[in-house]
Amino acid sequence: MRFRKASVKRPAPVRVPLDGDLDISGLGQALWYKKWRILIPTLMAAVLSLVVVNAMTPRYKSEARILLENKENVFLRAEAEKNVERASLDPEAVASQIQLVLSRDLARQVIKNEHLADKPEFDPLVGGVSLSRTILGLFGLGRDPLGMSPEERVLESYYERLNAFAVEKTRVIVVEFSSADAELAARVANAIASGYLSMQQSAKQSQTRAASDWLAHEIASMRTKVADAETKVEEYRAKSNLYVGANNSSLPNQQLSEVNSQISAARAQKADLEARARELRQLLKSGRTIDSSDVANSDSMRRLIEQRNVFRAQLAEQSTTLLDQHPRIKELRAQIGEVDAQIRAEGERLARAMDNDAKVAGNRIETLTASLNQVKKLASQSNEQDLQLRALERESKAQRDLLESYLAKYREASARENINAAPADARVISRASAAIKPTFPKKMPIVLIVSLAMFTLATVFVATGELLAPTMLTYPTAAAEVDAPRREPAIDMSSRKARRAAAKAKKAQPAPAPAVAVEPAAAPIAPLARLARAVRGGPAAPAALTIDQIAAELKEAGDEGRRATVVGTMRNVGTTFAAISIARALARDSRVCLVDFDFNSPNLSVISTDPDAPGIADLARGTASFGDIITADQFSSVHLIAAGDVGADALALAASPILAVTMEALVRAYDHVLIDVGAATQIEPERFAPLAPRAVLVAADAGKSTAQMRDQLLAAGFDNVSLVIGGAGAAAAA
Repeated sequence: MRFRKASVKRPAPVRVPLDGDLDISGLGQALWYKKWRILIPTLMAAVLSLVVVNAMTPRYKSEARILLENKENVFLRAEAEKNVERASLDPEAVASQIQLVLSRDLARQVIKNEHLADKPEFDPLVGGVSLSRTILGLFGLGRDPLGMSPEERVLESYYERLNAFAVEKTRVIVVEFSSADAELAARVANAIASGYLSMQQSAKQSQTRAASDWLAHEIASMRTKVADAETKVEEYRAKSNLYVGANNSSLPNQQLSEVNSQISAARAQKADLEARARELRQLLKSGRTIDSSDVANSDSMRRLIEQRNVFRAQLAEQSTTLLDQHPRIKELRAQIGEVDAQIRAEGERLARAMDNDAKVAGNRIETLTASLNQVKKLASQSNEQDLQLRALERESKAQRDLLESYLAKYREASARENINAAPADARVISRASAAIKPTFPKKMPIVLIVSLAMFTLATVFVATGELLAPTMLTYPTAAAEVDAPRREPAIDMSSRKARRAAAKAKKAQPAPAPAVAVEPAAAPIAPLARLARAVRGGPAAPAALTIDQIAAELKEAGDEGRRATVVGTMRNVGTTFAAISIARALARDSRVCLVDFDFNSPNLSVISTDPDAPGIADLARGTASFGDIITADQFSSVHLIAAGDVGADALALAASPILAVTMEALVRAYDHVLIDVGAATQIEPERFAPLAPRAVLVAADAGKSTAQMRDQLLAAGFDNVSLVIGGAGAAAAA
């Protein structure tokens, strides 16, 4: 049926007494009834503000940006500061530089260079005092221009148009200047930036010049002091006969050091000789082989050792053919014994020679010790004089070092007086340019703000008047306009929900007729006839659909068609082939994912671009992530999720909660999600009905067993069951 809208004429408002509570709906109706009392003042305020902003003199703003940084060349810095890292500027230092930009000295310089005092914009008396300023001055709302000096007037106008601030979290200073002349605003902003850099350079040059003058005076005084100190040192050295040796030390001290070194060397030589002689005697006494550097350095000892080695070699050679009692063997052994005796004798001689050298070293030590004692007496006699001399030398050296440091600083200061050697610790990174659009007044924001303020004010006045009145305007409720309900859609009795709805409709009592007039509409006969048959005799005979029809049915079903379970009546009926065909049909204009939940005989991975990729089973065990299990179809844009390494866990995987979590995640990412669960005889349909309540039953024929299987799926919780007859053949035909 289709209802006609009933039109009702709006009645006039009436006043009803207030009961003490705030009636929001009544207040809204009153404001709407008096809307022109709000809109007319708002429009008048908008027009008036538009006229005023158009009459204002526009101002143009230009800005220059200055970066604070250390531009001093490291090669021109003072020697003492070359290895010192300059500290970065803190916020207080940046704020101090902003105050330098706003200083009056810089303002006077810019005013003089740009001739701002000759412009009526900056000095009101140049073009005559305006009436508005005179009136404001009389009432104390502004300063009287006649009571101010010309410099004060120009400075006041200058600072009204100047704004300097630092960009947050940077060392950049922004200098903004506004004026009625866009070119003048840009020139003044650039002049302020240039004047700021010149002031920094002048300050550095003034410091350097003052340091140079002070150093020149101190250097002249230090020269005299250094000359006097050096003269005193030389006079005392000549008087005390304290001459300096080669190592810049006194002669007695130098001799004392040399004699002490000679004594140490002699003692070391004596100890070495005694140790070597003692070691050689121990070797001779024990009868061991004499292996010593002294033996190796002796020519006679080397010859004897060579002869012994020759005899030993001959003995070894003859022993291979002769017996121990052979005369030749005895002769060689006797010769070896004679050579060993000669070697021992030569060793005794070397030991005696070392003893003699040790005695000579001891005598030398005694002689040097006597010389050392004499030198000590001479050194002790000159110690007091030497102390006085060293004090004079230290004073002279201190004066000399101070003079040299002053001379180095003076040379550095003289070099830094050049303007290029003392750059400002800042640079202009953005020069001002003439603005194209004025920054004041902002016409549209001003008009909108004034209009909004007037609208709010008028609304408040009207609402206050209504609230303070003893009665309030209200409106009788008009007849409601009822939209015609949609035609009832055709009901498919293969749906479990449809059968429930039909049963409820049979028991329901007819509702009372509506108050408005209706006109009959032609209702579809076929759906009602099917509904009547369904109520009387149960479900209709199943109707087979093609793959394209099922894809279209899923698309038309909206959210209910986004999830679908593909199940077969038996094994090898072509369930997987049908699922692939439906997914590819849907993927022509949708995002589709096909999931293999057939854990008893998984075979979806054969069409995957990565057949060895993990699947649902690996995700459930925690050995793979969600992104690892998604692959692609080799022949379409369908995304695939294989069953993975199922093993012996088919029953546990079918009951795993990870399946529901996976389905929820996939539904959020894809337009359609299809699951292949295999043969219905090998699964529990109740586990998969909540995951995808819309089912596609793949059967070999439309016999009685197929109808029974469909009823079982509906009883298991599936809302709708579509039928594909022919199995793999029907899918291939699609």
